[in-house]
Amino acid sequence: MGLMDNLKGKAEELKDKAGELAGKHNDKIDNMVDKAGEAIDKATKHKYSDQIGKGTSAAKSAADSLAANKPKND
Repeated sequence: MGLMDNLKGKAEELKDKAGELAGKHNDKIDNMVDKAGEAIDKATKHKYSDQIGKGTSAAKSAADSLAANKPKND
């Protein structure tokens, strides 16, 4: 097995593990994304509130998608 095959295998393992963790801790992830968005919004004096809102929504959606694609071996 070549180096690229090893890397691809490891990448799949990491993706599966990330999906598993995202599924188990989805509430915590959403909470931390909200807190980060609020801190950034405050630091920018609410100048970019719309963009920050879109970014936090996208981050939550990405975490949900990752959690939805986790392996079904539970």
